[in-house]
Amino acid sequence: MSLRPLLTRLVLSAALVAAAVGAQAAPTIEGRQLSVGAADVQQYLDQSFPRNQDALGGLLQLTLSQPKLALPAGERLKLGMDVAMATAGGAPTRLGTVELSSGLRYDAQTQGFHLQQPTLDEFIPAQQGGRLDARTRTLLNAWLGDYAQREPIYRLDPAVAGMLGALQVQSAQVRDGRLQVTFNQDLGALVPAGMLGN
Repeated sequence: MSLRPLLTRLVLSAALVAAAVGAQAAPTIEGRQLSVGAADVQQYLDQSFPRNQDALGGLLQLTLSQPKLALPAGERLKLGMDVAMATAGGAPTRLGTVELSSGLRYDAQTQGFHLQQPTLDEFIPAQQGGRLDARTRTLLNAWLGDYAQREPIYRLDPAVAGMLGALQVQSAQVRDGRLQVTFNQDLGALVPAGMLGN
């Protein structure tokens, strides 16, 4: 067997796997509400991390990775992340895991769900006796504010988002283990059934 057909098959297989992993599940639409399940949001987050936050002109770098989403009963989602710190270009040292809670907003410009007023609730140190010092907490809060403003925790497929046009967003919330946005019009007539997850 020649090497070229084998390499071609390997490349095609890798491309198919990448396409399957990158495929975005369709949202569910009921009347004026569009919702996305926790598993789909987790998949989006997995592809969006790790993320870095520089400070002091690059002398410090905070790395956040391994996002873990939970959508408990109530109006706030929970998100845990591993935190590591590197100084002066050195290797990052894992500090521990931060757990935050947040409300939810939908931004029509980014076509995505964003954190709304997130708060750091808990820090679980990687080593016994570890703690989140003031400098690291300040860096984390700066990153969190920027991330909540600019980056969605889930972005709608552009084909679906484009069909929503200039609809007005009435609310966004965590409900029944899903992220949900309510618009001012029924969505069923705007988005073809073949593009929906329901």
